[in-house]
Amino acid sequence: MSRENLETLREQVGRESQTLQAAVDAVDSAAATVLGVNRTDLSCLEILLAGDSTPSALATALGLTSGSVTTMLDRLAKLDYVVRHPEPGDRRKVLVRITPAAAAKAWEIYGPIAEEGAADVARYTADELGIVLDFLRRSRELQERHRGRIAALPKGFRR
Repeated sequence: MSRENLETLREQVGRESQTLQAAVDAVDSAAATVLGVNRTDLSCLEILLAGDSTPSALATALGLTSGSVTTMLDRLAKLDYVVRHPEPGDRRKVLVRITPAAAAKAWEIYGPIAEEGAADVARYTADELGIVLDFLRRSRELQERHRGRIAALPKGFRR
């Protein structure tokens, strides 16, 4: 492959990465609207789909204060999207769980995407999947590194 073709492919990967990010963002925005929640609430529900969590763990994962998490959980509980219950090992602690109704709504929204995505992934060989996984992991790590840098910039900064 010529150097020109390689550079063209690299540019196409960069553009597709940006386009993918915008498409995922648009899907999540539409999902939040359909569910009647904001994007932070949607992120909370996504975390809870993986399993129960504590309010403090949610605060850390979402970058919120404990007061903000309490307000968010109150809002989601009012919509019947989450329930709080005592932690079995320590009844002073609270666990948050997504309700079956909210999980069903999330599956209705995201299930078809997961199923089609699984079919797409099944087309790749193990070696190809290793390359895709490496790219996705590195891309995520890049975003995580720069999130902190960007968050540290002064509000409304100018150079």
